[in-house]
Amino acid sequence: MPSKKVSVGSAVGLHARPAAIIAEAAGEFDDEILIGLVNDPDEEPADASSSLLIMALGAEKGTEVEVSSENAEAVEKIAALIEKDLDAE
Repeated sequence: MPSKKVSVGSAVGLHARPAAIIAEAAGEFDDEILIGLVNDPDEEPADASSSLLIMALGAEKGTEVEVSSENAEAVEKIAALIEKDLDAE
């Protein structure tokens, strides 16, 4: 399964607005997209199409996460969003 590790770029972490933007983008794909914490592999990965599950990860700015999906294009798109400061846009 394609995956990519990235650091959270948003100043507020993966909180309300960034999580909503990511979830909306993930909803454009038919494939399941997961976001997991790299430093806590026992934590259940979040479904990227759910802003509530993304926020529940508790990822702050600089936290390393892994995006995975059977769809490599989806992995790249979601990973790129996570790296940006989405709260500043």
